[in-house]
Amino acid sequence: MADLVGIARLFSTASPGTPSQGEAVTVTPYGAGRINDTFVVTPAGAPRFILQRINQRVFTKPRLIMVNLRTMTEHLARHPDVAPDGRRWEHPTIVPAQDGRDYVLDAEGGFWRALGFIEGARTYPAVADTDHAYEAGYALGRFQREISAMDVSLLHDTLPGFHITPRYLEHYDKVIGRDNLDLTRPDLRYAADLIEAHRDWVPVLQRAHAAGELRERPMHGDPKIDNIMIDDQTGKAVSVIDLDTVKPGLVQHDIGDCLRSSCNPLGEETTELDAVTFELDLCEAILRGYLPQVQPFYTSPDYIYLYDAVRILTFEQGLRFFSDHLEGNVYYKVAHPEENLNRALVQFRLLEHIEAQETQIKRLVASVRQ
Repeated sequence: MADLVGIARLFSTASPGTPSQGEAVTVTPYGAGRINDTFVVTPAGAPRFILQRINQRVFTKPRLIMVNLRTMTEHLARHPDVAPDGRRWEHPTIVPAQDGRDYVLDAEGGFWRALGFIEGARTYPAVADTDHAYEAGYALGRFQREISAMDVSLLHDTLPGFHITPRYLEHYDKVIGRDNLDLTRPDLRYAADLIEAHRDWVPVLQRAHAAGELRERPMHGDPKIDNIMIDDQTGKAVSVIDLDTVKPGLVQHDIGDCLRSSCNPLGEETTELDAVTFELDLCEAILRGYLPQVQPFYTSPDYIYLYDAVRILTFEQGLRFFSDHLEGNVYYKVAHPEENLNRALVQFRLLEHIEAQETQIKRLVASVRQ
């Protein structure tokens, strides 16, 4: 690992008192992200900020992440959105390096960037109750509405193939086609059989896009519940963070991922597989927060494909976890060799519960839309 304090001192702060080589700076790990390395920096006499080393195995062109972030930041500055209820609402801001760039390269080629720290708020690994779920839906919907008018052609594709589920299936087929891969163990067989049973349905959103029913817009890309910041005092959503995956895509991927991650109260890391459920009361609360925010730009097909969205994103996440387990855990961080397998099984149990409630979920969408 690079000299964290040295890297932190290469970034300026949002107020006078930029840390110099002689001033005290503390750097501590922050959050539980699975991709990037994240720290909170506390300079002496200056605002805290987030310091991240971008995982270049995942984001092979990290400079484009910063280009997208600047593009979005400039759009939001030109089109400020003041909430009618006056609620607090913030976006992560870029903290520039002292040389004027918005990133720093360390001696090993590591790519570092800094973002303003949003004080008085935190994220949670799972939804606490329906009020929390409503705020998650509100936050995603408001974020999507704020960036919906952006020229999508100005955004770079920072993760080619991201959320293109058929590509993940192609990769999975390559993985299981390798020699000496034994899938006879019951939990492995269960996962492989479930994937096979869904094979023909996998391109559902791509087909709708090709037919002109759905169109590309700016999307967040990863709006799971632990990327929604909640105010410590009010319990209201104040920000959507982790903007590395902001890129052209389908908004269905966003709401599908939000519902997938939020309506399973036990969260992605639970080992209680038989207790995994998709809670309809949480689904309804998210939709009540989300749909009024996106109504100005949503089309009829956008509503129609909401059920497919939550179903496909749950399947996709399980497929990605399972493929990574079979490959030896090369993408997601793990604490033990079986962790990605367990994560995959959680998603597949959740998928089965979603499919068992198809009628109820579609009725919820229709009733909240009215």
